[in-house]
Amino acid sequence: MNLVVQKFGGTSVKDAERIFNVAQIIADTYRAGNNVVAVVSAQGDTTDDLIAKAQEINPMASKREMDVLLSTGEQISMSLLAMALERMGLPVISLTGWQAGMLTDSTHGASRIRRINKERLDNELAKRNIVIVAGFQGINRYDDITTLGRGGSDTSAVALAAALHADLCQIYTDVDGVYTADPRLVKNAHKMDEITYDEMLELATLGAGVLHNRSVEMAKKYNVNLEVLSSYTKNPGTKIKEVVKVEKMLIRGVARDNDVARISIIGVPDQPGIAFKIFSQLAAKKVNVDIILQSIGRDGTKDISFTVSRSHKQLALELMEEINERCGGKGIICDDNISKVSIVGAGMQSNPGVASKMFEALSEANINIQMISTSEIKISVLVALGDSERAVNAIHDAFDL
Repeated sequence: MNLVVQKFGGTSVKDAERIFNVAQIIADTYRAGNNVVAVVSAQGDTTDDLIAKAQEINPMASKREMDVLLSTGEQISMSLLAMALERMGLPVISLTGWQAGMLTDSTHGASRIRRINKERLDNELAKRNIVIVAGFQGINRYDDITTLGRGGSDTSAVALAAALHADLCQIYTDVDGVYTADPRLVKNAHKMDEITYDEMLELATLGAGVLHNRSVEMAKKYNVNLEVLSSYTKNPGTKIKEVVKVEKMLIRGVARDNDVARISIIGVPDQPGIAFKIFSQLAAKKVNVDIILQSIGRDGTKDISFTVSRSHKQLALELMEEINERCGGKGIICDDNISKVSIVGAGMQSNPGVASKMFEALSEANINIQMISTSEIKISVLVALGDSERAVNAIHDAFDL
């Protein structure tokens, strides 16, 4: 008997009609002879509504209390979905993240899963119960509720699939797979039948909203058989695996990420240890840094620029003000009116001229490049926010995706 883990996002369970649709998908999988664990997100805009309620009461609420509040969204979804399955006459039980054995560290708002105590899950599956688990949440060693941060339900699903040695982990979304670009931005974007973990990880990290990068990272590490598909159609999805059957394409996709702020510290001393002072402070506060650019030293000084998510902008600015003052820098510049546009493809490792072609496409579209970052299978550029949609389309057309 196969075990299938299925994850359903907020739009898939946003109202009664959608919940019954999801219940039918689960029921069909169960009746086909599979054991099923379903992981759910909060309904629709529930998380945003809860954040707004917290803002009304205390704009500076502690992260611990925010975790307690936000975890309720997924609990509503799991219980309603369980009720729908009960109505269909199926054996089902809903479990919170901690009831399902999801043990995390104590970083409220962005916890990492330490381990999963799967005894309760094993017992329920042995009874042939369908298990509905609230995603995005767990519990730390002090028995405090924690949340996993952005994309947490994807991570919950993949972690459960890994711990339970599931035969398949299906991520149901509002699109029917992974596309060469966001189909809402690029009309001729097309769905891929399969993609490698590495390519998907880059796309997820670079702003493709189908999967969160932490979940892809975990799937690769534990070799979880992963599929992205739509809860609205019965079309086959995109399979994510270690090796794909087709020959490596030059470029697999184009991604855009508008959640970017660039911070520059100007005129700091051109001497050893400055970069360490900057980035060790950011690391200590758990601020993730993406693109880094250091200018050539002149007159004994240099400029260092880097990008962070907009949610980390204010904290990063406060840290840089302190460092600027201590090091005798000439000031801080911040710009969040920017976007990161990226191309991804394992084939670019053995094909020269990819960057040139990308830059040519942007040049012909009269789009200025502000920063550049590269790795073996991706190239990212920063452009003005207002140019980002045109940039994605120009690059997609240039590579004939």
